[in-house]
Amino acid sequence: MSISDQQNEKAAKGAEITVRAARAEDFAQWRALYRGYADFYRVDQTEEQAERVWSWVLDQAHEVNALVAEGPDGRLLGLAHYRPFARPLSAATGCFLDDLFVSPGARGSGAADLLLGRLAEIAAERGWSVVRWITADDNHRARGKYDQVATRTMWVTYDMAPAAS
Repeated sequence: MSISDQQNEKAAKGAEITVRAARAEDFAQWRALYRGYADFYRVDQTEEQAERVWSWVLDQAHEVNALVAEGPDGRLLGLAHYRPFARPLSAATGCFLDDLFVSPGARGSGAADLLLGRLAEIAAERGWSVVRWITADDNHRARGKYDQVATRTMWVTYDMAPAAS
């Protein structure tokens, strides 16, 4: 199959998927996806934590936003959580993609491409200078996708615990 045929096939698959902002009625399906995301990264997440994130998503005054990829049957296939972040050195604002997850059964459907594509559009609409994210070094499948749509940077990420009170 030629590259052009592969692109046309992916476009045809993606044509059946809609990317949109998350809505209140999406909670149960969003929660199942978010649980899958937490499980993938082996993160214990309580229902209280998930509900807090969901409240952020629905709160227009909060910085966290969510997109979902919806199949033709109304089933949610994937999610993306994102927010603006200040970039003082360049005096600009960027988009930080905190979470991107596509359900295992929907991988290869074009949902990830559509979610990332919509984020690029939102960044352009809002005048954001970049869409940035991190991923696990051993997340080879995702990194293969990311290498197709973005540039890997030289930056290394660190986490530091807050000082003890």
